[in-house]
Amino acid sequence: MANQSTKRDGGKTGEPTRYAEPQGHGGETHQSTDDASRTLTTQQGVPVADDQNSLRAGERGPTLLEDFILREKIFHFDHERIPERVVHARGYGAHGVFELTDSLADYTRADVLSQVGQQTEVFVRFSTVAGNKGSMDLARDVRGFAVKFYTKQGNWDIVGNNIPVFFIQDPIKFPDLVHAVKQEPDRAFPQAQSAHDNYWDFASLSPEAWHMVMWQMSDRTIPRSFRTMEGFGVHSFRLVNAEGKSTFVKFHWKPRQGLQSVLWNEAVKINGADPDFHRRDLWTAIEGGDFPQWDLGVQLFDQETADRLPFDHLDSTKLIPEEEVPVRIVGTLTLNRNVDNFFAATEQVAFCTQNVVPGIDFSDDPLLHGRNFSYLDTQLKRLGGPNFTHIPVNAPRCPVMNFQQDGHMAMHNPKGRANYEPNSWGADGGPRENPTIGYRSFPAEVQGTKQRIRAETFADHYSQARQFFVSQLPIEQKHIGDALVFELSKVERVDIRARAVSHLRLIDEGLAATVADGLGLDLPEPAQAAKPTLDLPPSSKLSILSNGPADFKGRKMGILLTDGSRAELFAALTKALEAEGALWEVVAPKIGGVTLDDGTKVAAQQKVDGGPSVLYDAVAVLPSEAGAAMLAKDATAKDFVADAFAHCKFIGHSAAAMGLFDAAGVTERDEGFVSLAKTQDAGAFVSQCRALRLWSRELGVDLDAASLPPQR
Repeated sequence: MANQSTKRDGGKTGEPTRYAEPQGHGGETHQSTDDASRTLTTQQGVPVADDQNSLRAGERGPTLLEDFILREKIFHFDHERIPERVVHARGYGAHGVFELTDSLADYTRADVLSQVGQQTEVFVRFSTVAGNKGSMDLARDVRGFAVKFYTKQGNWDIVGNNIPVFFIQDPIKFPDLVHAVKQEPDRAFPQAQSAHDNYWDFASLSPEAWHMVMWQMSDRTIPRSFRTMEGFGVHSFRLVNAEGKSTFVKFHWKPRQGLQSVLWNEAVKINGADPDFHRRDLWTAIEGGDFPQWDLGVQLFDQETADRLPFDHLDSTKLIPEEEVPVRIVGTLTLNRNVDNFFAATEQVAFCTQNVVPGIDFSDDPLLHGRNFSYLDTQLKRLGGPNFTHIPVNAPRCPVMNFQQDGHMAMHNPKGRANYEPNSWGADGGPRENPTIGYRSFPAEVQGTKQRIRAETFADHYSQARQFFVSQLPIEQKHIGDALVFELSKVERVDIRARAVSHLRLIDEGLAATVADGLGLDLPEPAQAAKPTLDLPPSSKLSILSNGPADFKGRKMGILLTDGSRAELFAALTKALEAEGALWEVVAPKIGGVTLDDGTKVAAQQKVDGGPSVLYDAVAVLPSEAGAAMLAKDATAKDFVADAFAHCKFIGHSAAAMGLFDAAGVTERDEGFVSLAKTQDAGAFVSQCRALRLWSRELGVDLDAASLPPQR
């Protein structure tokens, strides 16, 4: 069954392990075993006879301090939490494998990028940036996309995001950026949101941020799934080959599932219905064998090419359009195993941009240099000391030999007498440096005076912001305008709103006018630009909708059933979905399920007031006549169809559903409504769902649609 999750041991979720369950003296439950291999123990390995009661003097007397079992359990509980990450606190990870399909041996000594067919173990962590660990998955936020390769030459980390540029150019501004976007310090809210005065004050005073702001306000920051977003290494790196020749490189992750996002109104409602929406989606896909995949692409370019670009590739607020330097696909990442324990892997994994292997080196991107320092420093603080590489998820899979020793939680210390080098102990003296295979930094020429200064080549802050905007389809441009109006409407100070709009005038006058009108502002004077804004050509690769999926595979349909729904229609639809590789869930008035018209009982995965249509990529509304009449009186059932309509989803329906649509106020039915009168209609409906949304509908259901920015 396409929508049923299973345990990794093959058993159905919910099957309990059987224990003897006698009641204790006070009626408490005792689950006991006579199997030594399943006996509960203390951390010291001492078997525990009673885990329900503390040691006390008499039945109602004081608890005794000598109860070492109680003390150990409570002490460990008291120390379970470690400091959460300052940024990227809310994350989710999985294990996988990377397979190289196109060798880069001409460009790099890195073995992981040289041997075609070689498979390398990886761990990947996705995350939001601004929110705390307990925040929701679908905040409007950048997503972290960090990959740890356990290579034969050591661990290599690509610590990236789902956006190829960043807010700032110099690492000295990173604390200010993070302070500004997080909760305001006097009131500790808003959580996981940039829609407040401090963030927009900082952004409106930071011209360099506005390329990133355009990406942030696009649908890139409300992805449908971790599986449907791109990843980027952000910075330029160097590849260095065996002859010592250097080539610049930018890393890209291209999802084979296609790009897909949600609508903002949809995101708000998903956060209420299922704040773990992205986590659940990734876990379910992997558990069900639908392993998500991304192709690793590289943009390779030399110094001559870099010098010809109309911007500086060392500036992290800039990208290199794929039309300028094509992306070459060199391998595939597959996530194929969920973690056994979330804390042990996803919380304790430590990514560092400084983790590179022979054949991969750094460019002179100043933000990259700051990250190289910061990431190691924060892992030392968060994980308690320098031995975090002894934690299994961080431990290299290749031999590790050095003289680093001691510290908190040292699992591996040097053996033998020598703990230093050079030494006189010969073969017993431990490891030695290896000039042949060892890491060598590229001998780049460096010159200049010591000074605090920003490069003039970093001064064009608006040309690529404009390029990004004009590369979007009209409906995507509308969403950017909507997002800016929403965010700035939460800003209390009018002068900050106006200053933000002044930057938009340098990006697109139509967009600036739209946002000013949405805020009830007079159009302010344009901001002062350090350099004139260039009209760069549009790039189709920057649009989500231009790079969406070709099928409905991996997507999920919500099927609303009632007692008496047509069994043959339900069977035909689920068969068509499974043939497509799609998932489905039954939504019903009661979680106990429904009885179809042929007497078949069907379990429900969601009760209608707990499984709103925002959780699905498309819906099918298949009630019986009596069921539709009942649902027409239920507010949540009416919301189910009204939201599906408002969010431009495809809606399959039986004839009986018309009364429910009318009751929900959905009286104008377009080509996105597909009648499922015959079983043969099911396949055609699923095929139509491959488009994911009927975007033309939004122009008729959104008050802001009339203010679409004029096309350039």
